[in-house]
Amino acid sequence: MAVSSNKYAVFLVCAILLISCSDTKKKLNFTDDIAPIIFENCSPCHHKEGPAPFSMLSYHEVAKRAKTVAHVTSKGYMPPWPADTAYSHFIGEKVLTQEEIQKIQNWYKQGRTPGDTSLLSAPTLYTAVSSKLGEPDLVVSMREPFFIPGDNKDRFMIAKLPFEIPQDTNIRLIEFVPGNKQLVHHLNSHLITYPKYKSNHMDRVQMIDGQEHSDSSAFYALNIPYSDGSFPSLKPSVSNYLPGVEAMVYPEGIGGVYLTKQSAILVKDFHYGPSAIDDWDQSHFNIYYADKPSERPIQEFILGTQGISPVNPPLVIAPNEVKYFDTELRIAEDISVLTLNPHMHLIGREFKAYAIPPQGDTIPLIKIDDWNFRWQYFYTFKKILHLPKGTLIRVEALYDNTLNNMDNPYNPPQFITGRDGSMKTTDEMLQLIISYLPYREGDENISLE
Repeated sequence: MAVSSNKYAVFLVCAILLISCSDTKKKLNFTDDIAPIIFENCSPCHHKEGPAPFSMLSYHEVAKRAKTVAHVTSKGYMPPWPADTAYSHFIGEKVLTQEEIQKIQNWYKQGRTPGDTSLLSAPTLYTAVSSKLGEPDLVVSMREPFFIPGDNKDRFMIAKLPFEIPQDTNIRLIEFVPGNKQLVHHLNSHLITYPKYKSNHMDRVQMIDGQEHSDSSAFYALNIPYSDGSFPSLKPSVSNYLPGVEAMVYPEGIGGVYLTKQSAILVKDFHYGPSAIDDWDQSHFNIYYADKPSERPIQEFILGTQGISPVNPPLVIAPNEVKYFDTELRIAEDISVLTLNPHMHLIGREFKAYAIPPQGDTIPLIKIDDWNFRWQYFYTFKKILHLPKGTLIRVEALYDNTLNNMDNPYNPPQFITGRDGSMKTTDEMLQLIISYLPYREGDENISLE
């Protein structure tokens, strides 16, 4: 039996080698063989308005960087999709097959033949929600550019962007669009709604230093309360952003909020990364109206830092230390999970989350074997995931505070801690943010694609 198995293995290897040799000899061209791979997996970020540093929308743009493209795809560095697709699956996975990687290698080695580029159609770019929902109904922008000094310091700002519309309405989505994609690292934004008879907030947009204010003092500094000291309604987490994130459009009826005639977007934790040169940002929000109220508002909870479950042990990593941490939560109701957002900073190396229901097998949630601070996604399941009451959600993470970690912000390494939830990139965090709905029978059959 062993001999038979060995013969089969040898045959299989030979077959693979023959196919590989055949592909190597085949003359490849950009139009027929390479453009479909690039336009599907690379162009959505590599274009003029995208987060990537150069465009890849034409033969000439790709050909002049063919050596780099061949190298980063062969190493698995590009296209960026940190989550392990052998562990769990999500919408919008950008992962090249081995055959596609080899095609790029062979095309580069064969001399970057263009083919008939007149046959190419421009790639469809789904980097903005406008390509899915049409043009936004309303754009709310920072009225003045924000100056970012080139002093290599993080900045954590809080901003209020007031606006007025003709009448109260329902909205389906609020999409954040960074003006400076290189320096805007993350933000969490909330919606303030003012009744018509109590509006005193329509002053100019204001931005203040979040590190100099507590929440309450910031609210007064931004002129958010009414004149009698009471506060307007606030809808949390209507729009969030991290590097690589695209706004998620859920099926109609899921998500969305009510918008009053006079409202404001409160941008909490507006984080600008360090810059070595003076720069500017003028970001904005796209708002899309809805024909009817949302039937099922989205809720969320956070495991770990600033969340409802502690990090064990406390998040302290000594110099030259590689250390594991975990956090876990047992849920008290049936939930329907939509989206996961893992979050760590620079010395994070591995992240794994899974769920253990009261009955049944362990459910894999997400696994990232090589954490990359620059690419952090909101991972949305292809179908709603039902987690029953009593399920234990567990997160395990590895941090590497040595010089083997090329992203370590210190040389030599220094003590790095969570610092009570500090969002500075040189401090650390361990979070799993879960967006969900209270469970309804049949949710697990609803597609989110």
